[in-house]
Amino acid sequence: MARQFDHMADVEAFVTIVDKGTISAAAVALGTTPSVLSRAVARLEARLGVQLMRRTTRRLSVTEAGNLYVEQARNAFGLIADAERAISGQGGALSGKVRISVPTTYGHYRLPGLLRPFMERHPQVMIELSINNRNVDLVDEGYDMAIRLGELADSGLVAKRLGDEMVCLVAAPEYVRAAGMPRSLEELSHHACLPFIMPSTGRQSPWLLRVDGKDIDWQPPARMQVTDDVLGVVSLAQQGLGICQTYRFVAEERLRSGQLVEVLPELSGRSKPFSLIYPPHRRMSAASRALIDCLPGGC
Repeated sequence: MARQFDHMADVEAFVTIVDKGTISAAAVALGTTPSVLSRAVARLEARLGVQLMRRTTRRLSVTEAGNLYVEQARNAFGLIADAERAISGQGGALSGKVRISVPTTYGHYRLPGLLRPFMERHPQVMIELSINNRNVDLVDEGYDMAIRLGELADSGLVAKRLGDEMVCLVAAPEYVRAAGMPRSLEELSHHACLPFIMPSTGRQSPWLLRVDGKDIDWQPPARMQVTDDVLGVVSLAQQGLGICQTYRFVAEERLRSGQLVEVLPELSGRSKPFSLIYPPHRRMSAASRALIDCLPGGC
């Protein structure tokens, strides 16, 4: 007796071609060759008795029957994926891979401690961690979740607040000895400030200060600007090149050891929020759901 669904590989080939837009791109995604995929679509069309795609040397278009079929095929693959996710971790250890994008400050100083309990509890889960200051597109780039800084725009993403982190102004003792300790915001404006350029906007990130009980976003005068790696401002400040604003959790160990000193603590008191975001419409694996429940430190 012939198998009823022995053509599923051909269906997957067709769906991938439609999703990727070209046979060549689909071949790269599936690790095969365009000729193999062309034969797969030809077999599928012969089986169904309809034309699914129109192919010329320059373009590829999907027929009305092809659009109907690919929509139903996606639904069928989605049901299979749902069934696999539903039983993932049932009757055994939780497994799978979770892809996360996280900014450098949080990735270096906060996330390791939060991930440790999860990794100890679920040793078969693979965490793929991208640490950078770029706002990735979760769906297009295949991330399960991301940690973002600041107040979030209404993007349709689900957000879970991880906490508000205090910021402070710091400099190296050598810088203070050479340039003097600023005693006011006016004096601070005449010092070597080390601002950071936000990759998402290309604009200088303001310093968050509290002056006489009022919150102000202050633009520091820049003799040097840092892009891409926000931790670079801390390294430069530690080497005596100026004053920077950073998170207290980044600076606290250096403050204790004397590598850095706090500048104008009376202007502190502001904080920035960090949130975990993930798409609400995306079917999540059991491993992803468990990690969301675990953060921040809830395992």
